Amino acid sequence: MESESESGAAADTPPLETLSFHGDEEIIEVVELDPGPPDPDDLAQEMEDVDFEEEEEEEGNEEGWVLEPQEGVVGSMEGPDDSEVTFALHSASVFCVSLDPKTNTLAVTGGEDDKAFVWRLSDGELLFECAGHKDSVTCAGFSHDSTLVATGDMSGLLKVWQVDTKEEVWSFEAGDLEWMEWHPRAPVLLAGTADGNTWMWKVPNGDCKTFQGPNCPATCGRVLPDGKRAVVGYEDGTIRIWDLKQGSPIHVLKGTEGHQGPLTCVATNQDGSLILTGSVDCQAKLVSATTGKVVGVFRPETVASQPSLGEGEESESNSVESLGFCSVMPLAAVGYLDGTLAIYDLATQTLRHQCQHQSGIVQLLWEAGTAVVYTCSLDGIVRLWDARTGRLLTDYRGHTAEILDFALSKAGISYLEGGSMTLRGPTSQDASLVVTTSGDHKAKVFCVQRPDR
Repeated sequence: MESESESGAAADTPPLETLSFHGDEEIIEVVELDPGPPDPDDLAQEMEDVDFEEEEEEEGNEEGWVLEPQEGVVGSMEGPDDSEVTFALHSASVFCVSLDPKTNTLAVTGGEDDKAFVWRLSDGELLFECAGHKDSVTCAGFSHDSTLVATGDMSGLLKVWQVDTKEEVWSFEAGDLEWMEWHPRAPVLLAGTADGNTWMWKVPNGDCKTFQGPNCPATCGRVLPDGKRAVVGYEDGTIRIWDLKQGSPIHVLKGTEGHQGPLTCVATNQDGSLILTGSVDCQAKLVSATTGKVVGVFRPETVASQPSLGEGEESESNSVESLGFCSVMPLAAVGYLDGTLAIYDLATQTLRHQCQHQSGIVQLLWEAGTAVVYTCSLDGIVRLWDARTGRLLTDYRGHTAEILDFALSKAGISYLEGGSMTLRGPTSQDASLVVTTSGDHKAKVFCVQRPDR
């Protein structure tokens, strides 16, 4: 690993409390670490700066989920439509969706038809079209305060609209777009492109800064919760943690410290102390954001016997597609193209549960404040899993093709006479909303824990 340190970088990171973990959970399998088992004292030293909030376990099912025992998963896309609202204005596959974080009442979707739409979740009414794209819209999202919405297409054309006035306020043509994300606390937009650059703009004045990576695509990226750093993964397996103010890398992980194939996804825990990266090499690496050191490497049981990939080689049969951290327990979830959902215990570096889908996992999301993880897959089904037990809680169907993206929010749902749905805002704990996009040209809104269930 090569590490380049900026003066004062360590001072930006607040001291963290000592860890405490659950010690009474059943362990299914010990996961091999690469390049070899760490010394227990070394691992403890690396992890002691990480702060987790434990969930107080009680008898029963405190989240109120209704457990539905199921022996297997049916992969057919035929069957009932469990959705509350269907948005059907796209004329081709719908690639991406994002919900406005302030009110959780609006969605933006982008698709293969070169279209992006902002619409209302409660009834699917179109508010406005984000017009002007001439290639597939693959990225879309709202700013932290929901006042702006950005869309980006494969050619690298990015556009931003003011939500209340429905007017375009900014646009820019970058290289071929790989990913796009808003800053968590400012009207600042970041994007990674195929030329290896990571771009950062202030919107709408357009002030720009670029972060030059290796001469290969910047395939995924995430702004850390402190808003001062970003982690970016690259096609050559390199991981860089950037100082956004200085415009320089704080840490660079490459070679054996990086991945042996293109990165596909990256996530951070709530306080930004840990980073999890995934790759087509089927590995998920746990990295300390403070030291830039790898503190764990996870591989699923289903590929543990496969030979190690050489430099630049990709797995033909499997890859990490999505991953994320639980907010209430020291757990992480990794979703694989072969349909495996792996739940890892971060305290013991072990595999806690392995849940199998019949089709590849496209994306996973943890529900805030619970140990429930949602998955969407190529069979067109959304599934809810209890990460403590590994049990399938329920599933939601309605799409007739693969799900390509989904978003999750907490929003209160009330039902009026006649079955119509009214949203009451993000603070109510009555229900969760799942919004999905699919190759069937549709986006759908599902209400989890519906009163009639």
